Amino acid sequence: MSNHDTLRVELGARSYDILVGSNLLADTAKYIAPFVRKAGVVVISDTVVADKHLPTVLASLDGANIAHREVVVPSGEKSKSFATFADVVEQILAMGIERSTVIIALGGGVVGDLAGYVAASLLRGLDFVQIPTTLLSQVDSSVGGKTGINSKSGKNLVGAFHQPRLVLADTAVLDTLSPREMRAGYAEVAKYGLIDDPDFFAWLEENGQAVIDTDGPERRQAVIKSCAAKARIVSEDEREGGKRALLNLGHTFGHAFEAETGYGQKLLHGEAVAMGMVIAHDVCGAMGMAPAGEKDRIVAHLKSVGLPVCASEVSGMHWDIDKVISHMSRDKKVRDGEITFVMTRGIGKAFTSKAMDVDKMRAAITRSCRG
Repeated sequence: MSNHDTLRVELGARSYDILVGSNLLADTAKYIAPFVRKAGVVVISDTVVADKHLPTVLASLDGANIAHREVVVPSGEKSKSFATFADVVEQILAMGIERSTVIIALGGGVVGDLAGYVAASLLRGLDFVQIPTTLLSQVDSSVGGKTGINSKSGKNLVGAFHQPRLVLADTAVLDTLSPREMRAGYAEVAKYGLIDDPDFFAWLEENGQAVIDTDGPERRQAVIKSCAAKARIVSEDEREGGKRALLNLGHTFGHAFEAETGYGQKLLHGEAVAMGMVIAHDVCGAMGMAPAGEKDRIVAHLKSVGLPVCASEVSGMHWDIDKVISHMSRDKKVRDGEITFVMTRGIGKAFTSKAMDVDKMRAAITRSCRG
């Protein structure tokens, strides 16, 4: 019996598998063998993940006689920068790579986004494999081919769509994460229920803490369900022309909060998304679109797993509402000068619209910031 589940992202010639299971890292070579040629692989990781998981991956590659080289970048969001991108590209070019060299992204969302963009850029496109090591990256950023780096103007504004050849999601590695990182990743799991799967959200209300706590059947089920949801949406809308935008539920608000805090440890991405999803439901409730009580249900669940639900919970921040709103105007989802918002008619009923009541939005952001 296989120790993993296989999901397929259907994109014609660019289709690929997502493998979800426990203790897959030790067999990395077996899973990537179909894509590897004599030129071998370059593993990109960060300092924290390299200490914990790089030896396991390299032992597997050595055991299969797969040639490998490594690039390790500093841990944290600051590595999604032009400076780090340039440094990594120059290091890899100096290795004498070929078009058949495969890039392996071993790490969380920062490493995955950076390494994917490096792969998209080098020699006009190298194959790459995602080995996500955080809950957030396993259920969201590793799937779908969005790669990129941040600029001074905002997050993820420089990048490319470049699909991986494989995603290897080892749920056992999540046991090495801090509880805070697990909670932050869990916000993206809850998002899938809030977009279009109320039954999944109800299941999470019963099993969410187990997903966070241990590498058991609940965690595996949550990762599989989340990846299946994202795979389905990406297969329908690879380049975010329509339905894929629903995956940004809460993100327009969340990115604005992240920008104000400087993309650091003060506010993690998943924490910002949790706060943003609450605001989205708050605004839509105030506009008469969503049942008022559903926001309370969402707040109760996110609180129950330890996620922040208001911006006022971020310690040491005195939010400037005008600055938060100005960050939103630089969002990637701006079209013809207008922001396309992910709105909702209730749990599992998300949709996109530009018809946002600006006054009610400002009021909801203010409520979040003032507590």
